[in-house]
Amino acid sequence: MFVPAIKGQGTEEQQKKWLPLAYKFQIIGCYAQTELGHGSNVQGLETTATFDPMTDEFVIHSPTLTSSKWWPGGLGKASTHAVVYARLITEGKDYGIHGFIVQLRSLEDHSPLPGVTLGDIGGKFGSGAYNSMDNGVLRFDHVRIPRDQMLMRLSQVTREGKYVQSDVPKQLLYGTMVYVRQSIVADASKALSRAVCIAVRYSAIRKQFGSQDGGPETQVLNYRTQQSRLFPLLASAYAFRFVGDWLNWLYTDVTQKLEVKDYSTLQEAHACTAGLKAVTTSATADAIEECRKLCGGHGYLNSSGLPELFAVYVPACTYEGDNVVLLLQVARILMKTVSQLTSGKQPVGTMAYMGKVQHLMQSKCAVKTAEDWLNPAFIQEAFEARALRMAVNCAQNIGQASNQEEGFYERSPDLLEAAVAHIQLIIVTKFIEKVHQDIPGHGVKEQLQNLCNVYALYTLHKHLGDFLATGSLTPKQGALANEQLGKLYAQVRPNAVALVDAFNYTDHYLGSVLGRYDGNVYPALYEEAWKDPLNETVVPEGYHEYLRPLLKQQLKLSRL
Repeated sequence: MFVPAIKGQGTEEQQKKWLPLAYKFQIIGCYAQTELGHGSNVQGLETTATFDPMTDEFVIHSPTLTSSKWWPGGLGKASTHAVVYARLITEGKDYGIHGFIVQLRSLEDHSPLPGVTLGDIGGKFGSGAYNSMDNGVLRFDHVRIPRDQMLMRLSQVTREGKYVQSDVPKQLLYGTMVYVRQSIVADASKALSRAVCIAVRYSAIRKQFGSQDGGPETQVLNYRTQQSRLFPLLASAYAFRFVGDWLNWLYTDVTQKLEVKDYSTLQEAHACTAGLKAVTTSATADAIEECRKLCGGHGYLNSSGLPELFAVYVPACTYEGDNVVLLLQVARILMKTVSQLTSGKQPVGTMAYMGKVQHLMQSKCAVKTAEDWLNPAFIQEAFEARALRMAVNCAQNIGQASNQEEGFYERSPDLLEAAVAHIQLIIVTKFIEKVHQDIPGHGVKEQLQNLCNVYALYTLHKHLGDFLATGSLTPKQGALANEQLGKLYAQVRPNAVALVDAFNYTDHYLGSVLGRYDGNVYPALYEEAWKDPLNETVVPEGYHEYLRPLLKQQLKLSRL
């Protein structure tokens, strides 16, 4: 995030100076925002950057223990520079949080510069996972930097100490986070597809139980209980891939518009990336754990690849924006959009469906048979009605409060659910749009259509209470959706292994004895067990000191 921060918030002159140094690895940068005492509440950061007009410098200082920068990746041991976020103070006034480029270590011997205290914050969750990352702690003791090392695209401090704001919208600050979060959504698809690949392949190899007449045992993948837990995750992996591709396009589009000073889609991009980051990372973390369970006891082995994958991935639910906080940001934008509907302002982008407020607030789902749920128009409208009605209901309840902010606080659990409904609508919509495109390969489009329907109907099943409470569909229609979902599982089963093979992951990349492409699971498990250091000796260390005396003592007692 060091480079995106400079690209998004630095002037052209600053970019020309600092970016080549970073690209050529003449400096190593990190992004120092989070502090020991504040993470999501950026406005609560305590590090100060006080302008000294006598020397034309900013004085960077950590006034409290909780103002210590805490968690930045690369800070602990590697970085020489950081974009540090601090409270800008000039002429005795606090102007809030701004970014500053600060050198931390010598470029000669890598030692910390005077006034800089930094190190690693210690071990993290999991045996390996993120423990290879040098997440760091950083404190400043009145460290001075030149005035021109303040990132000045959005605002500047003059030589005399006057604070001046540019005519560039503050929403430009979203730019760095938009870039990072769209990449996180893409990573969610990769992590989920790895876990699903392992679970599907192993479920096809593993056999348990069988017919009562002594026939062959049944592949675990053939059990409907396994399918109902696993195939929605397979569908989610594809759904997240397609919405991630679209999000990448959106980011590129926004970036191109920013270059010509068009900021019209920046808030939309912020809402989409924030919400999709929250929904996809939470779903992926849960799904990886579910895949571990789907692999039974062997899934708990490190050699399955799943424990490490989970430990590496689960921090994504917190870093670059806590998921609950991000969803509440989406909810605020939803409430703002709803409030503008009465003024005749038409929503755009992913919120365009809200412009159909009169229709969607009164519409009745037209599904009459289970097969009707294969009609994408019925699915689309059901998800639109649910999302809009939940948002409108929240807005009405907040409007009844004496204080809008207090109303938002009181309704925050409902607002979270409304935000999730909106984001799930986006995912379903982008999946539907994908399968309507020309897709090469015989039968591929049909299989993707099945997965699209599985994702939509499973999401409907999981959140059926929302659809019923908002009147978006009837209990009978919910039952028909579940009926059709079961039929879809049967259609996905013959191609399940091919659908995960399509990810084209090598065995080395998967790192799993259970997810081997050749299916040779049991010999691989047995062989892997003997590689454990405990098996380097036949008689364990400590036998003579602990086990032998214990065994001999028990032998003597038994003879008595």
